[in-house]
Amino acid sequence: MMRDRLVVQNADFDLSAEVAALRQADPGVGAVCSFVGTVRSSHEAEAGLPVLDMELEHYPGMTERAIEAMIGQARERFDIRSVCVIHRIGLLRPGEQIMMVAVSSAHRAHSFKACEFLMDYLKTQAPFWKKERTAEGARWVDARVSDDAALSRWGIDAGNA
Repeated sequence: MMRDRLVVQNADFDLSAEVAALRQADPGVGAVCSFVGTVRSSHEAEAGLPVLDMELEHYPGMTERAIEAMIGQARERFDIRSVCVIHRIGLLRPGEQIMMVAVSSAHRAHSFKACEFLMDYLKTQAPFWKKERTAEGARWVDARVSDDAALSRWGIDAGNA
């Protein structure tokens, strides 16, 4: 059963409830793999300066279309049953949840791979803008070279995705 859920919101989310919804009314689900990203308490590039908060912005409509396309690519590559992507926007503090990806499939290998694929894709290609604030001031956060390398292992060039 295909029941994808994609939400961009200010509010926090409940991973347990979202995973339960993926499994509900689908006896073909044999595995669910999930990932939850949280705001780190320090920024590596700024010599470990404590992060006071992070602000996330997006372009409504464009963001959802981009993520829907990513989910479509995951469906083409992996035998998955359903996907849930929730990404928060607004002001977040260290330790708070930023986003989640959960993927259901009949067998674990497909849900693991699809979840990892979506995370690699989202990290570099989802149109979100992140600004971290430290005691030294605020700065926009760019994707790291390691994030682009992770995406390339799926045969996708980050510059052309």
